[in-house]
Amino acid sequence: MATFFTLLGQHWDAFLAGAVFSVTLSFTAIACGVLVGLILAFGLLSENRLIRYASNIYRSIWRGTPLLIQLLIIFYFLPHVGIELPPLGAACLALSMNTAAFQAEIYRGGLIAIPAGHTEAARMLGMTPFQIRKNILLPQMFRTVLPSLTNEATSLLKNSSLISVIGVTELLRTGQQVVSTTYRPLEVYLIIALTYLVMTVSLGLLGRALERRLSKSERVSHGI
Repeated sequence: MATFFTLLGQHWDAFLAGAVFSVTLSFTAIACGVLVGLILAFGLLSENRLIRYASNIYRSIWRGTPLLIQLLIIFYFLPHVGIELPPLGAACLALSMNTAAFQAEIYRGGLIAIPAGHTEAARMLGMTPFQIRKNILLPQMFRTVLPSLTNEATSLLKNSSLISVIGVTELLRTGQQVVSTTYRPLEVYLIIALTYLVMTVSLGLLGRALERRLSKSERVSHGI
């Protein structure tokens, strides 16, 4: 136990920097995945067979293969076609494309849950498809899918540890570097595990706080 606290005291700045980097990269990927995920979600529900088929292919590939394999393919394949990305760029691209597929399925479920009468009423009022999506569908959908979206963000944060295999210095690789100088793997990896636990629990609490706030806003808007 003394060694645990000694290591934490000696290397807390490195662990903190690694944790901040992991959180920043994960939220960047989530944000990038939102746009692609929304496009895919509407594509999955499109009446156009070609768009629906293409969206299904993307979703199946990125949901059906391991993130580690996706990361390695992007990192090693893109230079062969003339696209040079640094390890960080490859990591962000892989995480964003992966989470977009999972977010698309989350958004699709949220859109299906919205009563069809809401869309029909908006059409009768003369709203354009863009206005219907922006003002009617998306606000209701995000309130519905927030718990699932929080779970996806939590999963992505944990999976971001995989990017250490291509040399990106996030939390896990920071721990590996500390192990190489201290030769105390048990204590170091325990610190990393507890750090991830704190981050994921905090993210869950943030998600629940947003849920309560949205629920309160909805009750106020309905005069309850």
